[in-house]
Amino acid sequence: MAASHRPKATFADLELLGDHLSAEIIHGTIVEKAMPTMEHGRSQLIAGQILGRRFDRRPGGRWPGGWWFGTEVDVEYETHEIFRHDLVGWRRDHVPECPRGRPIRIRPDWVCEMLSPSNEKRDLVDKMQVLQLAGVPHYWIGNPQEKTLVVHRWQAKGYLIVLTAASGDVVRAEPFEAIELRIDVMFGDADDDE
Repeated sequence: MAASHRPKATFADLELLGDHLSAEIIHGTIVEKAMPTMEHGRSQLIAGQILGRRFDRRPGGRWPGGWWFGTEVDVEYETHEIFRHDLVGWRRDHVPECPRGRPIRIRPDWVCEMLSPSNEKRDLVDKMQVLQLAGVPHYWIGNPQEKTLVVHRWQAKGYLIVLTAASGDVVRAEPFEAIELRIDVMFGDADDDE
């Protein structure tokens, strides 16, 4: 008996699901995103606030600026690879106008995913492979349960881990080396003093 082959999903298939369902397309299959835990959602929010306040602005002034950031926006890497990243950013010198619409088809310069037990393989294997092929320069993996951050830098042969940090560490994590990032603040264990 011949196996049936479903056609690979595209953005049109995501649109048919409506706006009430948070889903991605990974290797041509629609995958519903799990509802975030408080730890996940809080870490995503705080990391976005810390980086957004300092970088999501024009260059110049007290903070470095030079970036556009988004959360939970659809980014299309290929017709059958559309991810809804926890946090995503584009350098303004690479993308002069803020990306618009859905899905965004401009390769980001930075992606951050917060791990959950239900999405670990997708973030550490499936998405990482696609981001590598697309040439995304920086890929961060935050783990709210372990309170760790792993920073990856793109290389032709595969992502290189350039930084690992845990709660209590203060780091300068690329591509945002212009500021010190306190890992305990990023995961909600301390207040941002700035």
